[in-house]
Formats: sequence, structure tokens, C-alpha cells
Amino acid sequence: MNEYDTKITKEINRLGIHAQHYILNDSCHSVEEAANEMNVSPNLFVKNICMIGEKDEIIIAIVKGQDMASTSHVGKVLNTIRPRLANEAEILEKTGFPAGGVPSFGFPALFLIDQKVTELTYIYTGGGTPYSLVKIAVADMIKVNNGRVARVRR
Repeated sequence: MNEYDTKITKEINRLGIHAQHYILNDSCHSVEEAANEMNVSPNLFVKNICMIGEKDEIIIAIVKGQDMASTSHVGKVLNTIRPRLANEAEILEKTGFPAGGVPSFGFPALFLIDQKVTELTYIYTGGGTPYSLVKIAVADMIKVNNGRVARVRR
């Protein structure tokens, strides 16, 4: 287990949530790769789109795997200027996880969860690296990331 997998496992234990952490042999960077690797529907996966706000804060827009996040919707929800997408260095610096493995919880950020995500009972999200996933109940994810539910998809 690498440092990022260890970090997310410790966070799951610290939070006392029921979540499963999976370390895979093949990349699960894309929703299709992850669904194939887990042998489950792509509908159960979310993407965590990392954005930088006007005060240099990290904003995580959580959308279903087939959806795209909208920076303009995020700006409207926050009543601020439109954020920009974070680059890989900013993602690692501000979340503590590399791009392609960012989980939906476990670090300080402003989490915005698209309404369509809340239609699911549980989701698969980034598990710390492009080779790991976490399965977590949507209600638990919202509780531990103190997320705000709003339309953030295109």
C-alpha cells in the first residue's frame, strides 16, 4: 500500500464510516476503466472535479461519472466569480492526493455534490490513487465532507 492508500484508509477509520477501500491492479482513472475493473455499472461512479476559487480555495464538484461539472454553475451556486479548473500540481498540493485518485472526502475543501449523485444509495469514488477506489454510502459521504447539494453539472 502506498502513502495515499494508507492516508485514505486511516481517514476512513478516523471518521468511523463504513466504506470499502479497493486497491486494483489496473488503472481506474476513467469511469469506464473503473467500472470494468469492479464489474459494476458505470452509473455508480462519481468524478471529483477540482477547481480553484477566487480566494485560491479548493472546490470539489462531485458529479456522476457520465456528467460534466460546470464552472459557471459552481460560480452561481457560490455567488462568486467562475472558478477555474485546478492543475495537477494544485490538486496534489490542496487535496493531498494525486489527480485521478482524489476521494470525495478526507481533506479540507468546499464540497459541492450534484443533485443527481444523491439519487444513488452508494457510490464509488477516488481511493487515493488512479489504482484505488472507495465505495461509500452517499449519506455518509455528504456527512463527512459537509457537502452542499446543488446543481453543478452541465
